[in-house]
Order: sequence, then C-alpha cells, then structure tokens
Amino acid sequence: MIVPALGQFASGTHHFPVRVYFEDTDLTHIVYHANYLRYMERARTEMLRALGIEAQAMLDAGHGYYSVHEMHVTYLAPAKLDDILTVRSHVVQVRAAATVIGQDVWRGDQPLTRGRVTAAWLAMNGRPKRQPRDWSVRFSALMTEANAA
Repeated sequence: MIVPALGQFASGTHHFPVRVYFEDTDLTHIVYHANYLRYMERARTEMLRALGIEAQAMLDAGHGYYSVHEMHVTYLAPAKLDDILTVRSHVVQVRAAATVIGQDVWRGDQPLTRGRVTAAWLAMNGRPKRQPRDWSVRFSALMTEANAA
C-alpha cells in the first residue's frame, strides 16, 4: 500500500511538504487565502500521526476529539501555482485541555504565512476535558526540543 507523506521532524518542528496545484489558486495563479488553512490542517493531522497519536481511534471509541478553538493567521507573501511549500509546525504551549501549535508556511527560505492554532480536546458532549496524558507528554517533549534548537 502506498501511504501519503507524513512529513518529518527536525529539532522539534514537523516539516510537511505541499505542492500548489491549479485548484488551489485564483485567476492570477496565486493561492487563495483559505487554502493556507487547509495546508495547515493537513500538516497538523500528519504531525499527530507521526507522533503516534490516533485521534480518529479516540473519537471512534467515544473518548473525545480535537476541535480548533482559536486561530490567527498573518499573510506575508503569496504562494503561486507549482510552488513547493513546507508547513512547519511546532508546539507553543501545552495546557490540560488544549495544545497551541505554531504553523508557518514557507517557500524555500521565505516565510509566506504565519499561523497559530489552539486545538482543544473535547468530550463527546462538546465540553473541554483533559487531553490524554501521554499525548501531553509527547507535545511537551517536542516543545522542549524546539526551544533547545
């Protein structure tokens, strides 16, 4: 079976590759602003998978799920058709019921977008609850590694 790219970790930061396709752009072949959110979502999902965090299994078992609570995005420069981008994701803060992740989209050595998302862990009734302890430990270890780099 062929598996989609998971990305890779370097110094506590997850690097996820993205190519800009025609469907991602507007008439001027510049990436439509909302697509950066899609790139970031894919990168967060693959970062969790690479950490061995099975969010879907927890949802299926009725233990809870992540939901975006807050997001901030700053657009610095446009990406264009056929660009090869990298979404760099790093843990900024670990709280009992949420994790804050910084996510930047780069083209080579040029930052294009800076983002910050708070993912809240929720019980099946939609109320915040403590995220699994071993997940918090993994996030904290990444944060420590990124801060040391």
